[in-house]
Amino acid sequence: MRILFQGDSITDAGRSRETDSNPGLGYPNLIKSQLMYECPGEYEFFNRGISGNRVLDLLARHKVDMINLQPDVMSILIGVNDVWHEVAREPARKNGVRADFYETIYNLLIGELKAALPNLRIMIMEPFVLKASATEEHWEDFEREVALRAEAAKRVAEKNGLEFIALQEKFDEACKKQPADYWLVDGVHPTAAGHELIAREWVKAFLQGKH
Repeated sequence: MRILFQGDSITDAGRSRETDSNPGLGYPNLIKSQLMYECPGEYEFFNRGISGNRVLDLLARHKVDMINLQPDVMSILIGVNDVWHEVAREPARKNGVRADFYETIYNLLIGELKAALPNLRIMIMEPFVLKASATEEHWEDFEREVALRAEAAKRVAEKNGLEFIALQEKFDEACKKQPADYWLVDGVHPTAAGHELIAREWVKAFLQGKH
């Protein structure tokens, strides 16, 4: 069974561009480690996350980095750059994707994947954000706009009959134990603990969905 992780820098996490044996240091590697240990030889793993990607970028490479790989299971985590590239850049460099267009493109992406790979199991992960060094200056914008993308991602999952993995609430709950930068070093990119949180939620959803 082929499992494909897709998204931005949170998924990328320093993965190798040369070999699929090195999925980086993030949640895809943690998931790979657990499933390889518990189910030897059952899965192949592919990480095609690219730092800086927005939902438009995923659509642009859906053939080469998704359909051509012929995965059986694919998870998508995308949305924070659709906000970040707008709210934290100078006017001439703003390149975000507004919430309604994000949802339209996301639905288009899923439609293309389902048409090409009708048996593909797709898991949509909720974009998330916390208040820390990269987000605090524009926190109200980040909080509002990422929440809009999260709501849109959930609607995309519901519309297309896909699994949705909620993450924002999990990170909010985690912040009751340790401050935000313990989980997301800058409010966006996970620490080791943050990646572990994501991996645990992913594996839980994956195993539940197998039955």
